[in-house]
Amino acid sequence: MAWLLIVLSIFLCWLASLCKIYHASYSSSRTTFLTESKHKRNILLVIAHPDDESMFFSPTISYLTSNGHNLYVLCISTGNADGMGNTRNEELYQACAVLKVPLHQIKVLDNPELQDGFRKVWDHGLLAKIIEEEVASKTIDSILTFDSYGISGHCNHKDVHHGVRRLLNVSQRKIEAWELVSTNLLRKYSGPVDIWFSIMYAMCCPSGQVHCLLTDDPSKSFQAMVQHMSQWVWFRKLFVSFSSCTYVNTLKRIT
Repeated sequence: MAWLLIVLSIFLCWLASLCKIYHASYSSSRTTFLTESKHKRNILLVIAHPDDESMFFSPTISYLTSNGHNLYVLCISTGNADGMGNTRNEELYQACAVLKVPLHQIKVLDNPELQDGFRKVWDHGLLAKIIEEEVASKTIDSILTFDSYGISGHCNHKDVHHGVRRLLNVSQRKIEAWELVSTNLLRKYSGPVDIWFSIMYAMCCPSGQVHCLLTDDPSKSFQAMVQHMSQWVWFRKLFVSFSSCTYVNTLKRIT
């Protein structure tokens, strides 16, 4: 009987959370992230591998594209750790089409010094130089990327974060940068239930420093990830189902 009550409670929490998500998508009281003026931003999303955009950033991407911002994606590697770089490259373009990111605004690098792998150390100075070139060529206003833990703890994710930080420290340009906040293991796999913790966290932070972006449609993450067929194995299907990043992104200003 106790187990039945636990299962029922979990089900009701998921249901209430999904109702909140869908209600928010039709509500006029949306987040004010990047809406302080009528000016549409040129925003650069910096990721490490093809599929990062779908697994981790889909609520943010949906928010930005639906609000008319110009979103550019810079993918630092082709994800060639298993020799499938060309395939994964094409899959990224297919996924971005689902997420409504213009294909000409996507750039994938294949630098010998920035190859996918858990034991591959990426040069933060080189990353900063590459990102700065992209910022200059696209007249970028804002950068989005991982935080110092990188959501999954992957070293390439962490290096991308430190590359952006290096750029902010040395660049003469005035660039606004935001990081996707990592959470503990329980919250990470609590699915839509994490929206309540994310909302409370954002409310407790200084105004304008943290924004909580709810997805307008959780199925977008699935539809985008399906395009990454080379990566769409059983444990990633479970990840997308239970990951809080499918339902909510919490973005914190990098200072």
